[in-house]
Amino acid sequence: MGIRSSIKKSLKATSPQEGEEYILEGIAVAPGIAEGKVLIHFQEEESIPFRDLSEEELDAEVARFETALLATRKELTGLQDRLSESTSPGDAGIFDAHLLVLEDPTLIDEVIKGIRKEKHNAEFVFQGVSHRFIKSLSAIDDPYLRERSVDLEDVARRVVRHLLGKSGQRLAGHDRNHIIVADELTPSDTATLNRENVAGFITEKGSKTSHTAIMARSLGIPAIVGLEGICHQLENGSSILMDGYSGKIFLNPTHETLARYQKIAEEKEHIEEGLETLRESDSSTLDGRHITLAANIELPEELDDVAACGADGIGLYRTEFLYFNRITPPDEEEQYAIYRQVAERVAPHSVIIRTLDIGGDKPTECLDLGHEQNPFLGCRAIRFCLNNPEIFKTQLRAILRAGVHGNLKIMFPMISGHEELLHAKALLAESIVELRERGVPHDPAIELGIMIEVPSAALTADILAREVKFFSVGTNDLLQYLMAVDRGNERISHLHDPSNPAVVRILKTIIDAAHAAGIWVGVCGELAGDIEYTPMLLGLGIDELSASAALVPRVKKAIRSLDLTACQELVRLALLGGPAAEIYARTTGLARSRYPDLF
Repeated sequence: MGIRSSIKKSLKATSPQEGEEYILEGIAVAPGIAEGKVLIHFQEEESIPFRDLSEEELDAEVARFETALLATRKELTGLQDRLSESTSPGDAGIFDAHLLVLEDPTLIDEVIKGIRKEKHNAEFVFQGVSHRFIKSLSAIDDPYLRERSVDLEDVARRVVRHLLGKSGQRLAGHDRNHIIVADELTPSDTATLNRENVAGFITEKGSKTSHTAIMARSLGIPAIVGLEGICHQLENGSSILMDGYSGKIFLNPTHETLARYQKIAEEKEHIEEGLETLRESDSSTLDGRHITLAANIELPEELDDVAACGADGIGLYRTEFLYFNRITPPDEEEQYAIYRQVAERVAPHSVIIRTLDIGGDKPTECLDLGHEQNPFLGCRAIRFCLNNPEIFKTQLRAILRAGVHGNLKIMFPMISGHEELLHAKALLAESIVELRERGVPHDPAIELGIMIEVPSAALTADILAREVKFFSVGTNDLLQYLMAVDRGNERISHLHDPSNPAVVRILKTIIDAAHAAGIWVGVCGELAGDIEYTPMLLGLGIDELSASAALVPRVKKAIRSLDLTACQELVRLALLGGPAAEIYARTTGLARSRYPDLF
């Protein structure tokens, strides 16, 4: 993604205001360098009226609610059409999730029942129901799924505005380059930005996995998030420069800073153009070691991104989205249709479908998860599936059926021991028999793998490797459980450190056990997309890396810039037991010496 010419012009033409240069730092989510005047945007909160209704008014109120849903649908499809003209269909497909909200039978039924039972106006009832859904999604541990609450909030705000008879809200225009500073921007806010005048945006909330961040990357708008209190630190009209690569923001940038970043912008544009040319190239090291490079995806609309980034298929397809915002679990036919679509679109490359990874940390109305004191150590993922075999087998049958339409693989999450794996395999065998007896086409030889994300699985990897065709290491949870660290706790997050000698050793144990059994092993956690650690993972002997589609070109460039001998040497030294800081220095030192332009 190149730097837009309007941004480069702005860097040359705009002089900083008087005042001392001051630097802030947030989370970079969309690359690019921009300079402009601050335009602070506060989301308008609607005042929701409350009215009691008579029995005679209820039918008309329900009809008014349904009319608002149709108006919102029309508004969103129009927005989607406009976006598809300026970006790829996959990016416009982000709004498919918004449109699904408007068809969600659980939400719609609850609102209609609420209007009739409570005898209150549609705005009031809808606001209450949608807020319950938003609260449920916001409580989910998975950051990607938690971000979907922003999408629901976006749709809910539009529905309310239609119920109130107001037109859709649009960010204020401006006659010159400016940088939007906001508490939070919704995907539709981002889609309606005037890209001729918006140089970038900065928000207090958000993450790299939000749809807003995805859209910003697609639209070529630099974005930085996670700067709590920024709306009150800056003033409208302030001159700022933002670095969407590092997350740095310069208030009152000096002439020297502007000149330096003008040069950086030109260099980055050249680098990004180079990454685009790697799409069809091989992900092999300088000395010929091929590393399979796949993409992680959450939703079907991300399939276009897989091909666009040059990934070798899908290394992790999460299926939890199918179970949210509904009162009954998806049946076999619904799941089959979705898995078949994915298989056909990605063929001949493979798709690894992770079976339902849900539990107390990912609440959903359609499944009775129960309350647990510590959901992270509770009945989640494969444990929930083994306790609910019919729900589990419904999914397995759907995957087996879709397997005849492409190269699908099944992966069980959170396996903690041999008996657990055998139990899950027995249910898979039962599912195959049931399909055979029904005479339904399916793939009985579908490849099976497991995620290694629990220390007990890592320590018995040699035993588990006899039962499956591949391992995929979920480094996010593995590090959390190994180090007894809640990675969301800022006070101790520094302990969630891939450079820790214990992490290096446990990864070596897993990889060696897999190779001794003749199976391949990949990494699908965040570590797979972190190019600082690519040398360490290659040196450990990893066969596959699966990262978010946006990171695949960078990881490919890193792989193609390394030789296995140097990577193996740094791992050899790491296994001798040096401190984490020393291990980190070695792997990042090698990374920065081989592909400095990516940092």
